[in-house]
Amino acid sequence: MSQYTRIEVVQTMGKIKIIPLFYHSDLKIAKQVIRACYDGGARVFEFTNRGDHAHELFSELIKWSNIELPEMIIGIGSIVDPGTASLFIQSGANFIVSPILNSEIAKVCNRRKIAWIPGCATLSEINYAEELGAEIVKIFPASQIGGPNFIKSIKAPCPWTNIMPSGGVTIEESNIKKWFTAGAYCIGIGSNLMIKNKEANLDYPTIAKTMKQCILFANNNS
Repeated sequence: MSQYTRIEVVQTMGKIKIIPLFYHSDLKIAKQVIRACYDGGARVFEFTNRGDHAHELFSELIKWSNIELPEMIIGIGSIVDPGTASLFIQSGANFIVSPILNSEIAKVCNRRKIAWIPGCATLSEINYAEELGAEIVKIFPASQIGGPNFIKSIKAPCPWTNIMPSGGVTIEESNIKKWFTAGAYCIGIGSNLMIKNKEANLDYPTIAKTMKQCILFANNNS
């Protein structure tokens, strides 16, 4: 069962502004990445549904996080059907992120009052998502469908819309500034944040440091 209300999820996303995205099949590595992001100031984390038995891994991460990282809000991404959404909600997901707009996923999430963030690529999709109850919409892949200018164009007629770009967002201050200047509510960063060392292993101290810098950039420039 979700530990946070959908309003708490939305408010925290808007406060911290940077949402790390990650998947790994090794539970130990996944924990270390989440902890590094937490140490860097992240309070919302999107674990992506990318591998076999991901729900089993996710369930263990939720149980661990509730004890070890009590302020971390963990949700699941890459959800494309209502059955999978239900499975992860039962495993404790605090929010559901989808690369697509699917009204049946909305029904499942609304029934359990779980925050639902659908992927949209047009103003019509965004408005329909909001009619279905989405407080935040994800534009994906953000850099391919217009980048910051797309957000600016959407916010002009619909200033109430909360947009999270994901896909092509980088960790440089100039890039982060562009998204928030355009009107982004928060941004999702995946592989660009998951920095590796010379041995090609994940560099957890650097991930934590970069996470902190990104949050600082976002809150200084938004």
